[in-house]
Amino acid sequence: MKTTPEHDARIAKMIFAAVYPLYLNKVEKKARTKEELHQVIEWLTGFNEKKLQELIDEKVTFETFFALAKLNPNAHLIKGVICGYRIEEIERPLTKKGRYLDKLVDELTKGRKMEKILRQA
Repeated sequence: MKTTPEHDARIAKMIFAAVYPLYLNKVEKKARTKEELHQVIEWLTGFNEKKLQELIDEKVTFETFFALAKLNPNAHLIKGVICGYRIEEIERPLTKKGRYLDKLVDELTKGRKMEKILRQA
């Protein structure tokens, strides 16, 4: 399934600080922690807690968020379907990175073990 240019543009313009509380609420409702969410975000992006908070405070877009990120070299191992899109088939890099993050949060909420989420085993 291909994304549309409008879909891609919408993701690029989304403010990370507006989506972050939704991620946090989602993981906490499933008995996972803020620390685990931050561990997942840091694994994918390289942002430690301090940098993550700075980006939230600056209200950066997803485009800026991922432009500043140092994507984990194992991110390509994130596969599957999220939001109706097969990650491996997404062509636009920014949209793919956004879906990587969505998929990792989804795996966290489904109770997957952290070493599996972080593609360590």
